[in-house]
Amino acid sequence: MLTHRSFLTVRGVNFFRSSFLSLGGLATLALPLSQAETAAFPPESIQFFENKIRPLLADNCFECHNAKKHKGNLLLTSREAILKGGDSGAAVTPADPDKSLLIKAVRYTNSDLQMPPKKKLGKQAVADLEQWIRLGAPSPSSGPTAAAAKREHGFSITEEDRKYWAFRPIERPRLAKRNGQSPVDQLIQAQLKAKGIAANPVADQATLIRRAYFDLIGLPPTYDEVQAFVSDDSPDAWPRLIEHLLGLPQYGERWGRHWLDVVRFAQTNGYERDDEKPLVWKYRDYVIRAFNKDKPYDRFVMEQIAGDELPDVDDDSLIATGFYRLGVWDDEPDDKRLAEFDGLDDMLKTTSETFMGLTVGCARCHDHMFDPISQQDYYEMLSFFRNVRYYDKPKYEWDSSTYSPLIPPQAVFEWQNKKDKPKDAKPPWHGREYAMTVRERSAKPMDTHLLIRGNAGRPSKKVEPEFLKVLAKAKPAIAQSPNPFTTGRRLALARWIASPEHPLTARVMANRIWQFHFGRGLVATPNDFGKAGMPCPNQALLDWLAAEFIDGGWSIKHMHRVIMKSEAYRRTSWQNPTNQDADPGNELVWRQNLRRLEAEAIRDAILITSNSLNNTMGGRGFFPDFGGEV
Repeated sequence: MLTHRSFLTVRGVNFFRSSFLSLGGLATLALPLSQAETAAFPPESIQFFENKIRPLLADNCFECHNAKKHKGNLLLTSREAILKGGDSGAAVTPADPDKSLLIKAVRYTNSDLQMPPKKKLGKQAVADLEQWIRLGAPSPSSGPTAAAAKREHGFSITEEDRKYWAFRPIERPRLAKRNGQSPVDQLIQAQLKAKGIAANPVADQATLIRRAYFDLIGLPPTYDEVQAFVSDDSPDAWPRLIEHLLGLPQYGERWGRHWLDVVRFAQTNGYERDDEKPLVWKYRDYVIRAFNKDKPYDRFVMEQIAGDELPDVDDDSLIATGFYRLGVWDDEPDDKRLAEFDGLDDMLKTTSETFMGLTVGCARCHDHMFDPISQQDYYEMLSFFRNVRYYDKPKYEWDSSTYSPLIPPQAVFEWQNKKDKPKDAKPPWHGREYAMTVRERSAKPMDTHLLIRGNAGRPSKKVEPEFLKVLAKAKPAIAQSPNPFTTGRRLALARWIASPEHPLTARVMANRIWQFHFGRGLVATPNDFGKAGMPCPNQALLDWLAAEFIDGGWSIKHMHRVIMKSEAYRRTSWQNPTNQDADPGNELVWRQNLRRLEAEAIRDAILITSNSLNNTMGGRGFFPDFGGEV
């Protein structure tokens, strides 16, 4: 079903998703200027700053406008300093790029005001700065944080860094046993009581069954199903409904879709040709199977990072390493060395944000401005992936045996794609289709060097694989890989990340599960648990969920049961003016969040209502045919 109902794709672009998400970044524009300056910025605006603006400032501005050297008395390392400005006045006027001195300088329209002085920024960089200012010049903090100020004077890891809540070991809160109240509700109620907030009541049965169906399988219940549930007043009606939905194959499609969004799944490579990734649907189908079978999350993590290096390697663990192949890829880059490191950076960023909720990628060119992650940490982590070949473009040659000496069967799992073609059809060029999973260059690891300012052409000192120093208790134990064509480095990394002792892995995934049940995670920036991310308003609850996740055998379905059986999940989404004033963002969970239904679920609801939904599961994605002029 997922092939047909959730991946309506035009050369890799999901029109529904991109249209909906593009609206979120404009939220700040509706605010008056005074509000835009003081309101908390939405996570997507902060992410825009982290992805676009911070690297731009670091590469072009920080050299002359930092804590040690600030030409024109202008400091650009914090929002407060940017708004204060220098000798010429405020550098930025929030929400008004045309009045901002920074924009006037980078546009090069005034010969007396041109920055950077050596070279004009590209059009896209200027456009990004203009968009950032239109959004109110968002940044993770309205003023210079202690961490940022400290790192301007040199990198070091302090005891304060190690005591940051997300870096501390997970501790299950001790709770008194209360009849009829779950630990989730106890931890939420404690905060509500302290704030004098009364929670909303539980929603009616018709609302609950609809909520459960859309949350777990992405489809609406039928009229008969609603009536049967509403008329069932047995005490186990709700748990039985949850079990029924968790057992449906559509569950794996629904929650697999969430995971595929997190790991940047795409069916095509991007760039001007946007070619289809060969047999990438094998990875998608693997994810769906994993969710339906309730594969333990620690195993799920290890298979994707190092499935080919596991002692008990199997077909699924090999397919899982397609995780590395999901990003954009340019088959004819202008700078091959830069493209190679861009690919490695994509692997590292995706791995660190997906599994650990850390923006390690921010340290590619310089030490992280907010988190205790140095540029050396970045390249030491990168060395775990350094030997991986980012992509092997399958070429259909007259003789498919040309693959034999290049791709050892132990290093790359091979399928012949038979079932998608009629028996009498000839494959292109009379060759064979290959699903490329992971491949390393050899069992001997390549050297990794720290790159000065992230420049692939300026290598400096050699580094070795190391875990993030702020988290690691020991050095990597890199054993010989059972796969003779790999280094064993990724297996060491996978074991560290998937360990119950890792402070972030369980917290991050528990937060993601909560996010897709409430529309917002306990940490509202699910990919950033660092100091630049949003704070967690109920750390005790997140720790309890993380501990329960581990103790429950890393079972995702177990976490659904825990969350959905709570009163917090079953509450109405009604607004309450008194509560709204006390907790406008519903951070204390006094009600269920009113959520926008995703485009995929809306489309499926229309199709199933009209009896037009194609329930076929698996196989190649759907690519509509367009004329050449399109």
